[in-house]
Amino acid sequence: MSNDHDTPQITKTFHQEKFPWQGIFGYILSLVLTAFSLWFGLAHAAQYGVILYVIMGLAIMQIFVQMFMFMHVTETDEGFPWQSLGLVSGLVFVAAIVIMSIWIMTFGAGVS
Repeated sequence: MSNDHDTPQITKTFHQEKFPWQGIFGYILSLVLTAFSLWFGLAHAAQYGVILYVIMGLAIMQIFVQMFMFMHVTETDEGFPWQSLGLVSGLVFVAAIVIMSIWIMTFGAGVS
């Protein structure tokens, strides 16, 4: 015998568009960011340090385009947004790997 009062009723409503405008816009934006970073790097349009920072800035913008346009970071069911927790833990792991790699490359040369 089942009790209908204890079972939560989850109703999901999805807004279905006829044409995926967000996906098309994200794709074009990612192509533009990639093409601009390729041109900026190959054309030697500035000094080495400036090129490096511009390409890193474009890469960060590319990450946000991918997360919000294609990976649907903002979409969640009611409750805690678990994908945000996964994103934060992934960023912690990436930061740890990058920091440890820089530390090893900096101080590892004097050991051998």
